[in-house]
Amino acid sequence: MILVCDIGNTNIRFGFFKGNSLIFEAKLRTRAFGQSKAYLENMIKSKSAGLSGIEANIICSVVPRLNKKIRDCLSALTARPVYLVGKDLIVPIKNLYANPAQVGPDRLICAYMASLLYGAPLICVDLGTAITFDIISKDRKYAGGIILPGLHLSLSALHQSTALLPEIKLAHPKTIIGKDTRQSMLSGITFGFGSLIDGLADKLKKRLGAKTKVIACGGDALFIKPYCKKIDYFDAGLILKGLSRLLNDKLEIDSR
Repeated sequence: MILVCDIGNTNIRFGFFKGNSLIFEAKLRTRAFGQSKAYLENMIKSKSAGLSGIEANIICSVVPRLNKKIRDCLSALTARPVYLVGKDLIVPIKNLYANPAQVGPDRLICAYMASLLYGAPLICVDLGTAITFDIISKDRKYAGGIILPGLHLSLSALHQSTALLPEIKLAHPKTIIGKDTRQSMLSGITFGFGSLIDGLADKLKKRLGAKTKVIACGGDALFIKPYCKKIDYFDAGLILKGLSRLLNDKLEIDSR
């Protein structure tokens, strides 16, 4: 069994895999990691004991300040190697960014795993704190992408940057035409971002070719599903699958 860890700006997600099968998944708020350490310890101890132990760990992080803390924690709890994507393990894909180091490891992993599962060319739309569009060319190279604010971030900005708009939680609106401020804000975020995603997907497909697949992943992928018509596949757990694939390939090579 292996343990994969995705450290995002909003949440930290953990997945326990046996082979390619996800056995158990858990998450905690990134900002609460210091207060949630006991939960993490209890979770790992209970799962590793019940599922024949952990062979190795892998971390993908976009929050550098937590890398050492979580790495040390996993190392101490499992007594097994902990690999950090980008430092110890490199995503096996040609990166065509002008400065390849600027591409987050999460973007590369999702794009790489999507190309393995769904083919290329493709557009991988990751809906998290930010929304990213990542492009894999027909010859399976990372071609670049698009970055924009995510659903929760945009909703929060409406409240923080205006005098009268309230702080509200993301939810599905009753209709596209809001009858009060809350419903109008929710309509703007949901229908607005659904149309934005569809519009960008259309523009990118005109450049990449009509056969280009569009895959949505990330924490808000399933939430936005009713508002998007141009997404071919929804795979909310894509990054965990990608981390599992990367680590299992490493372990297989080492065992030869």
